[in-house]
Amino acid sequence: MRIYISVDMEGITGLVDADDVQPGGRDYERGRSMMAEDVNAAVRGALAAGATDILVNDAHGPMRNLLPEALHPAARLVRGKPKQMGMLEGLGPEYDAALCVGYHSRAGALGVLSHSFMGHEIEDIWLDGRPVGEIGLAHATAAALGVPVVALTGDDAACAEMTAWDASVVTVPVKYAHDRFAARLRPAGEAREAIEEEVARALSVPPARPSAPAAEATLAVRWQSASVPATLLGIPGVTAEDSRTVRSTGPLPALYRLFGVWMRVAASLTDQRPYC
Repeated sequence: MRIYISVDMEGITGLVDADDVQPGGRDYERGRSMMAEDVNAAVRGALAAGATDILVNDAHGPMRNLLPEALHPAARLVRGKPKQMGMLEGLGPEYDAALCVGYHSRAGALGVLSHSFMGHEIEDIWLDGRPVGEIGLAHATAAALGVPVVALTGDDAACAEMTAWDASVVTVPVKYAHDRFAARLRPAGEAREAIEEEVARALSVPPARPSAPAAEATLAVRWQSASVPATLLGIPGVTAEDSRTVRSTGPLPALYRLFGVWMRVAASLTDQRPYC
């Protein structure tokens, strides 16, 4: 059984603030260690369920957060950027299941470090008219590749978002949001034990392959700055809904890859740190 793990950082056990998850932050080095421990718990759970190959993609920020020597030796690591498929780099139909570790809720949700990909720059995203963040877009793209997402870890808001998107996904809350930068924490040992146990349970039955996706999907993004959509209109197939919202229609996962290009354009035009 081949397992893919996409690991973000905001939903990791114990982390609640930008200083915990951004390079240069006063607690970032500790955050990296906490990140590795959550990932290793998921790896142990996958191994207990019979995984024979595990690929971990460092999917947060600079994508160089996980130290290779801190990762469980049974897992391989994709590290660094740019990545053509960003948070899903390396995922393909050869994998039997995907896990989302350390994920967070979308922009506008009252969850720990909630945002959608780019801090305040992205205000809203819709996939076929349905509000979506990193969780739903990752799930839909994995499904388009024929790979089921079977488990997610993060705060309770992220878990609720995943359940609303697909109730069959096993979720593991490692903290409970009190506000965007405050949470009631689950004890670290208890949280990691839960991750290991729930991942093993999610993989204990061979995951069912998703149904074939629709031939095309429509992605719409509302940006904070009007300069971003004005520039994106130079890309063939991108149309405007209003001065701050653009959309494009095409097949997933190609649409996910195109969205990555949009974000690189936006990053070149703006200079706003997330969570400000």
